[in-house]
Amino acid sequence: MHFARARGQVLATVVFCSVLLPILHAQNPPGTAQQAALTIDLNNALERARANSPQLRSAAVGVSLAAEERLQARAALLPSLNYLNQYLYTQGNGTPSGVFVANDGVHVYNSQAVVHQDLFSPERLAEYRRTIAAQALAAARKDVAERGLVATVVQSYYGLAGAQRKLANARQALQEARSFVDITAKLEAGGEVAHADVLKAQLVLQLRQRELQNIQLAIEKARIDLAVLLFPDFRMDFNVVDDFGTIPPLPGYQEIETRAIEKSPDLRVANESVRQEEFNIKIARTAYLPTLSLDYFFGINANRFAVRDQEGNRLLGSVAQATLSIPLWTWGSTGSKVRAAELRLQQAQLDLELTRRQLISALHALHAEAQAAQAQLDSLRRTVADATESLRLTNLRYQAGEVSVLEVVDAQSTLVEARKAHEEGVLRYRQALASLQTLIGNI
Repeated sequence: MHFARARGQVLATVVFCSVLLPILHAQNPPGTAQQAALTIDLNNALERARANSPQLRSAAVGVSLAAEERLQARAALLPSLNYLNQYLYTQGNGTPSGVFVANDGVHVYNSQAVVHQDLFSPERLAEYRRTIAAQALAAARKDVAERGLVATVVQSYYGLAGAQRKLANARQALQEARSFVDITAKLEAGGEVAHADVLKAQLVLQLRQRELQNIQLAIEKARIDLAVLLFPDFRMDFNVVDDFGTIPPLPGYQEIETRAIEKSPDLRVANESVRQEEFNIKIARTAYLPTLSLDYFFGINANRFAVRDQEGNRLLGSVAQATLSIPLWTWGSTGSKVRAAELRLQQAQLDLELTRRQLISALHALHAEAQAAQAQLDSLRRTVADATESLRLTNLRYQAGEVSVLEVVDAQSTLVEARKAHEEGVLRYRQALASLQTLIGNI
């Protein structure tokens, strides 16, 4: 019995080695690396955001709708052709026309091709011109939506890149804290320092560990915020390119203001809104004017559905009519519509002036922010270099017994704060510069 069980185990092992192992080896060959995380730069991030943004797609639909409305308004200016087929039955009363004299017979057949043309219709012409302005307005609103998306993506992108830099600094600070713990432990073992120095070094190490954990959490939040903008699934694993090593120059304010006024979609929206309201005034005023239309009918309008009647008279023919409509009295509604349109135009003009002021104000603030951040970068770099050298010298003096542990801890904290201030200064400059570039259409 034991022999049979052992034989079964050997057989199962042989089957596993000969059948299952090759399958597992084929599915997971040795040396196969895990799929690397996606690495994207700012341009790629913007492309993905534009393709993934529901708001931008909605704005694009608005542009398409405006184009269709313009097409419909243009078609209303052109002649229309319809084919009318109608049968009218009138109750008989012994007369040829029946009960309703206007129907001119008990049986009336209409089978006609109808051509209609508004020869003079100021309202339709003004409406068509208004749809042209509406299409331009929709396109400008799409640009505003795109610029808002770009601004959000840029800030989130640099926020994640800055958080990754802070993580690198936190790891370096953690390594320095661990090194100092080792130094104090060795000096304590040699009887050169008290155990209190070791405890102080360990407290600093624990503080750096907590700071590292907080930064890792901040990175995860920043990654999710950016992933929501870039990918359908925010759990996508990706990294961003860190381009903080290069500091682009800051353009002059006059150049920025000129380009911003030329390319600002907000100003375009305000300008097109004013233009649209001007056409609305024209549309309202057309109610004072007459309209002239022409209709041409060709077909049958008879008491029998035939080309000729019983006497052989021709029933198939044509008729044309011109209609002139002259407005005489509307109880003041037309004048009220004109005044309302003029008030809306005033409101649009005020919005345009406010938009221009807000744009200039934002440009001044961002340019001043970028200038201040740029002016501080050299000072921040020198501070990091000085704090690094100060920590190195303080460590040497501590090992020589010339300074206390508190001075070392103070030097470590100074270096940590200097690195943090430098990275925040770089991030501040890049974000301010990116905001300016967004306003002038460079991104």
